Amino acid sequence: MARLITYNVHRCVGVDRRLDVGRIADVLAEHEPDIVCLQELDVGRARTAHVDQACSIAERLAMSFRFHPAMAVETELYGDAILTRWPERLMRAAALPTISGVPGLEPRGALWSRIEIDGTPLNVINTHLGLMPREQRLQTAALVGQDWLGACQGATILTGDFNATSLTRPYQTLARRLSDAQRMLGLRPSVKTFPSTFPAIRIDHVFVSPQVRPLKISAPASPLARAASDHLPLVFDFALQPA
Repeated sequence: MARLITYNVHRCVGVDRRLDVGRIADVLAEHEPDIVCLQELDVGRARTAHVDQACSIAERLAMSFRFHPAMAVETELYGDAILTRWPERLMRAAALPTISGVPGLEPRGALWSRIEIDGTPLNVINTHLGLMPREQRLQTAALVGQDWLGACQGATILTGDFNATSLTRPYQTLARRLSDAQRMLGLRPSVKTFPSTFPAIRIDHVFVSPQVRPLKISAPASPLARAASDHLPLVFDFALQPA
């Protein structure tokens, strides 16, 4: 069995408006993950005391990490990361499409690492989609295309904050390509992660290829987790198996 956690950390600023990178690391460490996919990390930004949040969390968890800045303003970066305790290789880190001419849209990206779990390779793609349905459709089309899922061979997990529920077209595009781990487990009601204080919406997802067998999904809601970010962490236990 292996454990992956996907977690939108809200630049490590909790619902109490307190900046605390250590608190995010503590939430993660409590569940002893093997792989961690993080969204909304600040690296070197003035608003969060110039801390490299990806590096700091990885060090606290004794993991290696890959970070992709979806947004860069001079030396200030903002984006997503994959952390793991296993050997890994960066396969791709790139921007996702957006809509031109619409002011205020935040750049979005994705990050793909190939992780060796006891000698078996696993593709892990972490992403954070936009808020507008039009841009989400462009971004999911890119993810299922030849540069991302189309280039993955073998066991694959696509995860992150998709800002889209299971009723939306972007979700359905991804669910036609990979299986929704929650649906495979038949969870009723579904495990929701947002907002952390009263989780009512399922927008953080885990999609898997046939070689990944879901075992359990949960969204731990300890007082620490409820305070640390506006999302709860989504904890995914799985096993790798032949196609």
